[in-house]
Amino acid sequence: MFRPEAESASEPARRSLQGRALHELVAHLARSRSEFWRDHLAAVDPDEIRSVDDLPALPFNQKSDLRDAYPWGMLAVPRSSTIRAHASSGTSGKPTIVAYTARDIGIFAEVVARSIVCAGGLADDVLHVAYGYGLFTGGLGLHYGGERLGATVIPASGGNVELQLQLLTDLQAHGLACTPSFGMLLAERAAAAGIRDLSLRYLICGAEPWSEGMRTKLEAAWTQLSRQPVIARDIYGLSEVIGPGVAMECAESPGSLHVFDDHFLPEVLDPSTGSRVPDGQRGELVLTTITKEAQPVVRYRTGDVTSLRRGTCTCGRTHPRIARIEGRTDDMLIIRGVNVFPREIETVILEAEELNGAYAMVVDRRETLAALEIHAEVAAPSVPSGLADRLGRDLTSRLRVTPRVVLHPQGALPRTAVGKVQRVYHRDDATDPLGLDDPDDDC
Repeated sequence: MFRPEAESASEPARRSLQGRALHELVAHLARSRSEFWRDHLAAVDPDEIRSVDDLPALPFNQKSDLRDAYPWGMLAVPRSSTIRAHASSGTSGKPTIVAYTARDIGIFAEVVARSIVCAGGLADDVLHVAYGYGLFTGGLGLHYGGERLGATVIPASGGNVELQLQLLTDLQAHGLACTPSFGMLLAERAAAAGIRDLSLRYLICGAEPWSEGMRTKLEAAWTQLSRQPVIARDIYGLSEVIGPGVAMECAESPGSLHVFDDHFLPEVLDPSTGSRVPDGQRGELVLTTITKEAQPVVRYRTGDVTSLRRGTCTCGRTHPRIARIEGRTDDMLIIRGVNVFPREIETVILEAEELNGAYAMVVDRRETLAALEIHAEVAAPSVPSGLADRLGRDLTSRLRVTPRVVLHPQGALPRTAVGKVQRVYHRDDATDPLGLDDPDDDC
């Protein structure tokens, strides 16, 4: 562990720390010079907020708050006290701005360092960071976290696949931090180039939803390229909360992510009622930052669908854990009246050994009722007989809606070398949103 006293603390010790921090946060915000926070907490008496059990008495934050208060309206400190700002794209045409004090940056680096150790990272590792650098929090988040750990960080950023492979080969990185789709692209190109005998041990993948099937393919692909088995672990975060490092899968027990709740308080709620759901039941993840200075959030509705579990992990960490994100409340597709999460489609695609993992979804809205097309690439020179029909049946069984399955040769579908991969496309006219010459022809 990077911070054993925090990561393995007893529940009474954690609750005591959390209660004090939550009270101090609410008291600070209620008397803040920020008009937003004074209005937002006008009905709250800070003296009545003494425990995590008092969270339901606090109002929610949501992304619209950041848009409405753009750019600095949610600051809880003078702007002159901040040392950095990041941004993510916004649906209103303006980015979502998030600011940090020097202490915030220190916390950011620490929780990412904890995350790297969770994945098996060591202080003397070489860590290759292939997340984008800039306004996106991923690149600089992993960079400063790696340095905080003591690792040698390679700030490769995104794109330039040939250079990435050269650096991975020549500098013999032990860890690779990137989106899962870019990790798959790098593995494909490395295999095609005949690269072998890398020193890689672990991948830290985030910024995109990805499934157990993708994990299996990533680990198998990179293990073939390296001198030892390679594991892929999920890192979770969002810029509005701090960036990557809110939660992390450990090497010992994949499938759930440790939430560093000495900094971020997790709740899982029914998205329609706002009431807490029992541990183990699926709902919307809500987070409160109890140590962030510049731009805290209180009961922030992430829109991410997960479940919560408690108890000591086999790795010894005592933080609560969230299941890997199943989807978002706002990325759900409605196809002929049926709710469809893209993650469910990926699960079926990646379970098919005949496919190479590249896929895209096209929502065809040219008729009154939307139709769904699933495009995927085969891993062999030709399509196995009956594969499209079998995939169609498997998808129909899982989704309760019948999609059209279109298979393509390797390399046909769009790839993303920078940023997040696009999986969902929309068709409103005869123009092919995938940009393929003839999307109706199977390979």
